[in-house]
Amino acid sequence: MNAITLYRIGRRSRQLGIPFVPRIVDKLVVVLCRCVVPSRCEIGIGTELGYGGIAVVLHERVRVGKNVMIGPCVTLGGRSGIVGVPVIGDDVFIGTGAKVLGDVRIGNRAVIGANAVVLQSVPDDAVVAGVPAKIIRLQVRDPEKRPVEMLSVMQAE
Repeated sequence: MNAITLYRIGRRSRQLGIPFVPRIVDKLVVVLCRCVVPSRCEIGIGTELGYGGIAVVLHERVRVGKNVMIGPCVTLGGRSGIVGVPVIGDDVFIGTGAKVLGDVRIGNRAVIGANAVVLQSVPDDAVVAGVPAKIIRLQVRDPEKRPVEMLSVMQAE
């Protein structure tokens, strides 16, 4: 049994109003899977945790989209003095050891490099890396559909 399966059991129990089960399942995730994936957070279908989610820490209010790959040792959480937590789009890849902190939005199909520290929102189709994370590339599937603001980011580099 992996962390996502246990999360889904706890989440469903919480939605059905079954007392105590979500808290027990949350504790089981910590003990058995060595990660923190609270049943209060929202995780979309198809999302996976690399290596069973070892050392992954998710804030209880985090929202993660569909088909997201979260590597080991990733933190998605709050930031001192800033209200809000990350919202992760669909089809995102978050590399090993990355930290996404504060009230930020990670766009659909974004890639966050290993050990990156993301403190600002990331647009759709962007590849970010570094400390603090910066856009290093935009993955464009159809140049006709690229927003003007993305063009200005590329020209600034």
